[in-house]
Amino acid sequence: MTNINAAYNNVAVMVRTLFRGVGQVMFQKSAWTGLLFMAGIFWGSYQNGMPQVAWGALTGVTVATAAGLAMGRNSSFADGRDGLWGFNGALVGCAFPTFLGNNWMMWLSLVLCAMITTWVRKGFNNVMAAWKVNSLTFPFVFMTWMFLFAARYFQSLDPFGLATPEITVPDPGILAAGFGDLVVYWLKGISQVFLIDSWVTGIFFLAALFVCSRWAAMWAAVSSAIALGIAILFHGDPPTIASGLFGFSPVLTGIALGCTFYKTTWRSALWTIAGVLTTVFVQAAMDTLMLPYGVPTLTAPFCITTWLFLLPRYVLDGQMTPDHTEWVDDLKGPEK
Repeated sequence: MTNINAAYNNVAVMVRTLFRGVGQVMFQKSAWTGLLFMAGIFWGSYQNGMPQVAWGALTGVTVATAAGLAMGRNSSFADGRDGLWGFNGALVGCAFPTFLGNNWMMWLSLVLCAMITTWVRKGFNNVMAAWKVNSLTFPFVFMTWMFLFAARYFQSLDPFGLATPEITVPDPGILAAGFGDLVVYWLKGISQVFLIDSWVTGIFFLAALFVCSRWAAMWAAVSSAIALGIAILFHGDPPTIASGLFGFSPVLTGIALGCTFYKTTWRSALWTIAGVLTTVFVQAAMDTLMLPYGVPTLTAPFCITTWLFLLPRYVLDGQMTPDHTEWVDDLKGPEK
């Protein structure tokens, strides 16, 4: 009986760790949040006829977590317990089936890339510790870029989901702007954090954030709305707006600055809004920059903007010596 209980506890710990890894994509150390994220991913991917995206996310977070575990004493087991080994892998798992053909070479590459992100994250964090900032999702961005660029060369990796390389920005069309349409675009701005084009998934994600942090849910909602408004005001590309692709990086910036690296005060709120606005323009600039290569920006606009707003190390919430190298603090209440 003792052995059975020990095995059960080990399985429960592993499952909780994996779901925390999914939750940490939006800075939430909650297995329940991660479970709801996965529910939203499965809903949206099956709804869009891309079930491999959901299974890719599950595969990615699993192998990335295993990669951290494999390093033994070289890894921080606190990071693993908190889900920090797995979140980059979860994003890799969503990206590869989205942009590459569904064959066994894609899955092999997904496993390899997801594992590497765990090790690359530790390296990036070591380098960035001198500046008191964290690598965020950049290990996912950097490694996914490398594999997507490689897909242009290796014939076994079919880049069916990548854009055609071009020089000029597409001509804007007409954007449907009824109230219902705007709500759909707003929710998709949240769902696209995991590369899911579904307003229903956006509702799942808001509910998931609310389970762990009402502030995180609020900043996700506000940031997606701000990004949508700016994209429409400046006449962004209508298909991009309608798919929520102007929203996901600002959503991450809003959660990061609004309630993760700073406690919410009126100063940090203004700082966060400025960061969200900046992310929209960084997104547009990087979209243009990447057009000749036909490779997506992923969450790079979020990473760049958040670094820019963390590097000044302004005191906005009472911390006399702001240190943004990590974001997991003591989770209030019982373990989730």
